[in-house]
Parts: sequence; structure tokens; C-alpha cells
Amino acid sequence: MDDPTKSVDIEKKSIEKRMDSGMVASTFIKYAAYVVIFFGFLYFLIRYVLPMF
Repeated sequence: MDDPTKSVDIEKKSIEKRMDSGMVASTFIKYAAYVVIFFGFLYFLIRYVLPMF
């Protein structure tokens, strides 16, 4: 069963998870600003533009 000429190569992959907290925080702030601007625009439309019709 075991063939001494048979060679098996095992490849190990080491995955390191790097988390730059500064990058995560700046991305969160950016998307939070997008959400605030979007809801501000919706508020403007509902409050000022919609009553004109």
C-alpha cells in the first residue's frame, strides 16, 4: 500500500488578517457622512419641495 517512491507535497497557507483601525474608522466616517447627506436631502425634499405641489 505505501509506496516509498511516492512523495506528497503539502502546501500550507498562512493567512494573516490585518486590520488597520484608522482605515476602518475613516471608511465608517465617510459612509456615515453619505447617509447623513442622503437623509438630509430627503428631509429637504419632503419639507420644502413636496408641499409646493
